[in-house]
Amino acid sequence: MIGYITVGTNDIKRAAEFYDALLGAMGAGRFLEDERFIAWSVAPESTGFCITKPFDENSATVGNGDMTAFIVDSNEKVDEMYKKAIELGATDEGEPGYRMDGFYAGYFRDLDGNKLNFFHMPAPTG
Repeated sequence: MIGYITVGTNDIKRAAEFYDALLGAMGAGRFLEDERFIAWSVAPESTGFCITKPFDENSATVGNGDMTAFIVDSNEKVDEMYKKAIELGATDEGEPGYRMDGFYAGYFRDLDGNKLNFFHMPAPTG
């Protein structure tokens, strides 16, 4: 249902380097870009994640309560991706762990302060 998610940045080059390394570790690559906007995805039919310099040319600011969550296929991948984000300069917003029965996630803020997470939630059995 969701086609893409966009977060703002004030430094497109720095943000692009961060997300190339972070999302590249998930197998995602750039599929659309210009001097103000870059989008990544793991496949053309999958949801995209985008960064942009605001089109109104004001500074990008973080939305209070906004968050983007990336689904991965195991708790170990959550741990790996969270660690990668922190190594790339992200700040901790909640180390990986169970938040509720069956929901495992690690939370962080990117270089511009946008809140994100990686999560794993196995499909119900039975």
